[in-house]
Amino acid sequence: MPEVGRVVPIQVAVCGPAECTPAEGELAHEVGGLLARAGATVLCGGGPGVMAAVARGARDAGGLVVGVRPDADRAATRTPEGDFPVMVMTGMGQARNVILVLSADAVIAVGGSWGTLSEVALAMRRGRPVVSLGGWQVADAAGRPVSGPVVVTTAAEAVRTALEAAR
Repeated sequence: MPEVGRVVPIQVAVCGPAECTPAEGELAHEVGGLLARAGATVLCGGGPGVMAAVARGARDAGGLVVGVRPDADRAATRTPEGDFPVMVMTGMGQARNVILVLSADAVIAVGGSWGTLSEVALAMRRGRPVVSLGGWQVADAAGRPVSGPVVVTTAAEAVRTALEAAR
């Protein structure tokens, strides 16, 4: 239990494809920087693509990034963009997505892949606020959007929405 008066930093998971577009990479980098400047700890999957871009953005802004990896070998986790300052090795494969979203106060999805969709679904099922920035939009059988993820169009809006929801 936190001490009385002690501020617990907000943790925001940023999810997205390991093979992202240049535009998704730029959005993720901006999201990482904005989260770091707001004092949030950034959580991600610790791999390439959106994960590496958000980590680089947060590191460039002096923030803390934690990579939650699906594998168990730290030596095999190097990305072309560099190492993550903190790595949690789960050895759980994609089941690590549960650990990632449960460790977060809010989730921002940048772009979309099957892994990102699973993280969005897990976060929604566990009551974590989810913000979608150029990512998945889920519809029911009649084509109506399923309520839950907040769809935004800019990195600043994604960060502001996630931080407000996390508080």
